[in-house]
Amino acid sequence: MEQLAFLAVHAHPDDEASSTGGLYRLLADQGVRTVLVTCTNGECGDGPDGSKPDASHHDGDAVAKTRAVELDNAVKILGINRLVRLGYRDSGMKGWPQNDDPDSFWATPVDVAAAKLAETLMQERPQVIMTYNEHGFYGHPDHIQAHRITLAALEMIDYEPTLYFNAIPDSVMVTWRARWEQEDRERAEADAAKGIVREPEPENHDEEEFEMGTPDDQVSAAIDVSAVTGAKFDALAAHISQMGDSFWMKMGRERFKETMSMEWFVRVTNPMHVEGQVNDIFAGYR
Repeated sequence: MEQLAFLAVHAHPDDEASSTGGLYRLLADQGVRTVLVTCTNGECGDGPDGSKPDASHHDGDAVAKTRAVELDNAVKILGINRLVRLGYRDSGMKGWPQNDDPDSFWATPVDVAAAKLAETLMQERPQVIMTYNEHGFYGHPDHIQAHRITLAALEMIDYEPTLYFNAIPDSVMVTWRARWEQEDRERAEADAAKGIVREPEPENHDEEEFEMGTPDDQVSAAIDVSAVTGAKFDALAAHISQMGDSFWMKMGRERFKETMSMEWFVRVTNPMHVEGQVNDIFAGYR
């Protein structure tokens, strides 16, 4: 029987843990070959003191070095067989000056980056590939670019794999939004107790609005990762420079296990003619 292989195309170090951490560990435990393509080095991440890229003392190259080590550690925790770094610079959020850096992922011609990805696809020949939808799930330029180069790379190879986009069902997004709003209120109350008043962030009416959630009936794969949520938590924790203050880490290990027991995906290509929602990302192949 042909070796099963799974490959995900992620934008930054830590993305592999947040949306596919459970799936990676689950597949590794099943003997599936797993490959991770990370497109950028993450230069626009937080500095050691939490500084953002617009701070005068923010050192993107130093941030990237830290995140490279964290990514290596997460890869070991998740049992990923091969890590491929495309090596592009982090483009930052939409409208940031880093978007225009010629070495940034966003500024790189799609066909150039797609050719690099296609080379890896031809080497590994994964039956199943995962990346983000056309909005990059939440609008980040590097996630959008990951989507674009993945679709372009699929046109450059000599076989048709099954492609999935990561997803969060609408019903789950309702509970997550409620938690985020609660955290915002608690943060504001804590600041107020200290006499700190923060100005609300101005709304950007020029930004394209889109829905992060996916209608429940459009979710094609719902994967139970409850057996490996401990590894997913540890992989996220490995990215401590970026995840230390995240809502995932604030949950604690036990609540994380209760909350993060599933990962969801939308099937985009279907060469095996699979019908309905599946609980195995390799449905049709085994």
